[in-house]
Order: sequence, then structure tokens, then C-alpha cells
Amino acid sequence: MLTTISPAPDGPAIARRLRREGHHTVGVAPGGEASAQEAVRDAVPPCTLDVTIYGPTAYPNGFSALASEWNDLLARSRYDTFFLTHEWQSVWWQQLGAGELWILAFYRGECEEQGEEGGEQAGPPSATPGSSELVGIAPFYLSEHERGSWAGKRSLKLVGCVEVSDFLDVVIAAGWEEQVYYCLLDWLQGEDAPAWDFLDLCNLPEDSLSYKVLPSIFRNAGLRVEVDQEDVAPHVHLPARYENYLMQIDKKQRHEIRRKQRRVERELDVDFTLIQSMDELQESMDEFLRLQRMSRPDKETFMTPHMERFFRVMAGRMLEAGYLHLSFLTLNGEKAAALLAFEYKKELLLYNSGYDTEKWAGYSPGWVLLGYVIQHAIARGIEVFDFLQGDEEYKYRFGGHDYKVMRTLIMNEPA
Repeated sequence: MLTTISPAPDGPAIARRLRREGHHTVGVAPGGEASAQEAVRDAVPPCTLDVTIYGPTAYPNGFSALASEWNDLLARSRYDTFFLTHEWQSVWWQQLGAGELWILAFYRGECEEQGEEGGEQAGPPSATPGSSELVGIAPFYLSEHERGSWAGKRSLKLVGCVEVSDFLDVVIAAGWEEQVYYCLLDWLQGEDAPAWDFLDLCNLPEDSLSYKVLPSIFRNAGLRVEVDQEDVAPHVHLPARYENYLMQIDKKQRHEIRRKQRRVERELDVDFTLIQSMDELQESMDEFLRLQRMSRPDKETFMTPHMERFFRVMAGRMLEAGYLHLSFLTLNGEKAAALLAFEYKKELLLYNSGYDTEKWAGYSPGWVLLGYVIQHAIARGIEVFDFLQGDEEYKYRFGGHDYKVMRTLIMNEPA
């Protein structure tokens, strides 16, 4: 394995080995510990990829250095999700990130051979001699916890973890997962890694191998690993016609959607608008934030000045990239409901919303707008409507089916 440090290398990082002094392998006498540790290490295949490390003092940092390749790699991954795009990851770090940024880039060597096929762990495609290709990106940040059960501990988390990013993972080309996991383990055990106590892989999508395959690799290295289900993210597969969508949801809910829409259209002047230009965005975000804060007390608490800045910057960046869906329901000329979502590769991801709980509450503007948005999505050829994390009742009334959100937590201590 060739490990290269980015142009401005970090200062000395004291790497804490996975099997440190003072810890003994269970069932092995202290005098025989060295041979037992060697046996454990021998059981884990060595890293066969080239790894470039972009540490906290790297210039350019990993986001800048990998910008041109990031989304292409994501498109080759097992689960291509909006929250792993370069645009989302970089703006999250710029606005909400804290601590040390560590980004690892994994490249296949010039003559990597194709692994044996078989199931989800099939080997990677064969490489062309004389070539090198990016097959993995692991974006982490390191921080020390000041309070709680982890007080005084240092954790490596995925960029975006844990707040406001619904799906996260190491970005890996499909078929290269095991090789990247072995190399990640090798880095964590080596002297190039910073001291760490926890590796937190939060918000893993149900399709990820980072909770199916990675845990056994790290356990075989003698580490303690916990895997849990964090949440659900209901979604619904959309048919080609809106009427067919209505027919696939509960009969009572189908009647309610139609009744609410018809009542609004019969009694009021109704308009559905979608923001499409930067000229409209600032004023539209003012309205979105007003309605978001009005809709529920917990949403008002959530939308701190710091979070508001993130939303404004993020919305602008996503509009430029062509991902932003910001729509409004206007009743008699007044904005009564707002919905912020992301359109990404035939999916629409409902991220946040708000509605007027005073003047227009009796017309259920939030539900009416959601019905219009689904209708609009079907017209645009969207195939999946993702309600994202949370098991709120309305998601199931609109046809949502659970999709698991998982978490893998690795502790830097013997199992």
C-alpha cells in the first residue's frame, strides 16, 4: 500500500494502536499477547489500495482536491444518495462542521485483478494495466466531546453526522467495499491516523454494506463494534399517473386528499408555485422560514440563527446545482404553506416544510401542498418520493413504506 500525505502534511499525530499497551487479548496470558496480536492481524487481509490522506492542515483540503471526481464516484456506488453529493457534503462542512477534517481517498493500483464473484461481496471490476482510478472516499471529522457519556472522548464521524443529513456513508464504487474497509482499518491502526476513541458511521442507508460487511472485518481485527437501527425513512414508489398513485394508498386517505384539494379550489383562489431562479430565492426563503417556524414549536426551536444561515446558504448552492425544490401554496394571494425538497436522479426527497397555523389552518394547507407536490413529481417522471427520516403518521397516510436507517459504532478498544 502506498500512503501519500496531502501537500501540507499535518503535524505529528499520535496514533493510538487498536491493541494498546495495558490491554490483553481475552484468554491469552500477558506473556503470549504479542503472538496473539500478530495472529489477529494476520487474519485481516492487508490493504491493497493506494490511499491519499487529506488531514486538517492540507491545502487544498479533500473537498477541493476531489471536487471533479466526487460525484462521478458516487454515481458508481451501491447507494447513490443526494446527501453524499459533493455539493451537500461541502456546504455542510462549511456551515456546520467543527473539529478536524480528515478525508481519505482510495485508489486501485495499476494492475488490480478482479475478485471472485458472489453475492453482495463480489469483487471489483478488473483494472486496466497502467491506469489508476478513485474507488473510495471516506469523509470524516474528528472532535472531542465536552459532555454526556462520551465526555473527554475523541470521535471520528462521517461528515454530515449526525444533524440534518438523512443518509450518510463512505462513498465507495460498487464491488470495492471490502477493499476500502480493509484499507480504512489499516489507516485507523496506523501512525498516520489521529488518536480516536469512537468511529461513528451514522445514518447508513438500508442498502449500505457499512453495517452488513464492515462490522465483521473490524471485529476480526479485535475491535468492539455495535450495529443498531437508528430510524426509518418512509418512501413511496410513484406510478406514471397521479390517479394510479391515489389508488395505491388507503381509501380513506385518498378521499381526504381529494376532499381537501377540491374544497380549497372551490372556495379560494389557489396557486402552486415553484422557485426556479436566484432572484426569487432570498424573498422565498424569508417566507419559507416564517412558515417553518410557525408550523410547530419544535421547528421554531430548531431554526436557530446558525441553522437559518445554513438553510439560506444551502438553498442557494442546491438551486445552482439544480437539486432544489422549493414550492409554495398560495391562498387568496398569501403564502399558506411551503415545502423544501431535493430532486435527485428520479427521486424527490422531502426535507422540511411549514404552514400557516393561524389564518389558513382550517384548509389544511400543508396536506394540500403535499398532494400538489406529489402530483407535480409524477408529471416530471419522479419514481420515488422519499419522506426521509421520521415515522410521522402523515407519511404513511400518503403511502410511505419504511426504509431502514442504520448505525455502526466502532470503539477503539479490544472486543
